Amino acid sequence: MERTLILLKPDCVHRRLVGSIVHRFEQKGLRLAGMKLVQVSRGLAEQHYAVHKGKPFYESLLKFIVSGPTLALVLEGREAVAVARHLIGATDGAKAAPGTIRGDFALSVQNNLIHGSDSTDNAATEVALWFKPEELVTFQPVDSPWIVGG
Repeated sequence: MERTLILLKPDCVHRRLVGSIVHRFEQKGLRLAGMKLVQVSRGLAEQHYAVHKGKPFYESLLKFIVSGPTLALVLEGREAVAVARHLIGATDGAKAAPGTIRGDFALSVQNNLIHGSDSTDNAATEVALWFKPEELVTFQPVDSPWIVGG
């Protein structure tokens, strides 16, 4: 079963969109394996965004993610990374397709509500960065045969 990390960023939490967005993932058939509300430290932010270090927008990314609470989620399901990325939509909310999370709720490039892992390798790295193994739960919902087939 594939897992992905989803971060509902401070703008999402402040705008009270958490429930609406988690609902979309659950409606699609992904299931929660972990969830916690965190005030992101500068150190965690630097680790998470290390790939962007040296880019012109790096400092503003860090400043934004530490500016308020973030809801960290681990979702699991069939092709969880690709499914979540499709539901999230393009990075620039103004260009994201209607029906996607960013297309429906975001206008900004940086303050775009949500982060989702972009590959299975990055998902594994990010999940391990944000969650201890004992904070994750795996279970088999009774409706799985109807959602993912057999």
